Amino acid sequence: MSEENEYDYEYEYNDKGEIVYYAVRPNKTQIKKDMAVLFALSEEMSELSLAQVKYLELPDVIHKAVVEVSGMPHKSARKRLLKFITGQLHKIDIEPILEKLARMKNKSAHAVREHHIVERWRDRLIAGDNDVLTEFLNEQPDADRQQLRQLLRNIKKEAEFSKPPKSARLLYRYLKALFNIEGEADYFDDADSEGEQELEDDQAFEDDEEFEGEQSYEYYDED
Repeated sequence: MSEENEYDYEYEYNDKGEIVYYAVRPNKTQIKKDMAVLFALSEEMSELSLAQVKYLELPDVIHKAVVEVSGMPHKSARKRLLKFITGQLHKIDIEPILEKLARMKNKSAHAVREHHIVERWRDRLIAGDNDVLTEFLNEQPDADRQQLRQLLRNIKKEAEFSKPPKSARLLYRYLKALFNIEGEADYFDDADSEGEQELEDDQAFEDDEEFEGEQSYEYYDED
């Protein structure tokens, strides 16, 4: 969808039998469809994290606009900036961006499945008995039996005394490391980090921008 492809070219033969090329203005309906696809891509990128936007390796002007629009409320200024991003995307080859987005989605889907496995084992270990622990150790022979038993004892103590579930979080993170799950899916325990300082101080059971200053962005004309 680069600027140089804005016109299709056809040809005919002149009186000398030579090929003469001439530009044919593209169909306006098709242009609007293309712009709608690019606008949807702009909106999708606006929902990404800063790390994900960086991974896309966008041109500087698009990168800056995408980062800025991600923190804006859903008002007219945001729509204008999305239109600006759309216009900029229209000037470049977007295939590399689409390929990286596809890889990102596949990786995220895989991480989700892995984290669900960890969550199921965590819940089974907490609710189960020695048979569940033995089953887990048979499946994961590299796991530390003593550390797992200690974490499970701490979890029961915290539940008994209505303490924050610090050990349950530690168990989740231990299992995640054991399954070699790292990086991108850390958002699964982001909520657990709230109030982490308070939990770190509790050792009782430790046995071990609204868009500021609207800028003069250009954007594509829908007409």
